[in-house]
Amino acid sequence: MKLTIFAATGGIGRQLLRQAVASGHEVTAVVRDPNAFRGEVRTVRTDLLTADPDVLRAAVDGADAVLSGLGPRHRADTGIVSAGTRAIIDAMLAGTARRLVIVSVAGIGLPRAVRHRPVRERVLSGIAGVVMRKHYADIATVESMLRATDLDWTSVGVPLLNDDPPIGTYRVAVGEELPQAHRLARADAAACMLATLEQPETIRQTLAVAY
Repeated sequence: MKLTIFAATGGIGRQLLRQAVASGHEVTAVVRDPNAFRGEVRTVRTDLLTADPDVLRAAVDGADAVLSGLGPRHRADTGIVSAGTRAIIDAMLAGTARRLVIVSVAGIGLPRAVRHRPVRERVLSGIAGVVMRKHYADIATVESMLRATDLDWTSVGVPLLNDDPPIGTYRVAVGEELPQAHRLARADAAACMLATLEQPETIRQTLAVAY
């Protein structure tokens, strides 16, 4: 497949890139540093949040799928996920690419009817909840944006992530909560995202994935 990967220098993005290349996919990585993947993939140098729309459209046009590992690295990054995803969606809608897979937060994209408790209460509390409140709101905005498009999107909700070696097996719930979803390696999160490209039943669905 021809894949375009955004946030390819991040934790999940690097795993997406590595696994996609190993699987023989033709990859375009949208990065600020074009030297990050020298010799491995085609790179498009731009900052997603300030990019020329024509540059982004060229990066995604003709792709069989677009994958985004976009997420905040620091507290000051609040809001980048919705802004960046909006730019990706606009670029896809202006071109031919239709399949989009993004990383999200477990539970946030689910309808209230299938939630047992509010997401923030279930995932974080106390000081951590205060710190993450704006990020959760930003992710909720992203989930709403996806539903407002006619793209073939999949949102992959993850729990607390780590850099442990991949286990290779994990649990997935489509459109519902995943009990005892506490942790997941970034490598397995990336594997799940790539696996959805062969799973039409995940189109326009919110997934939850964890060990």
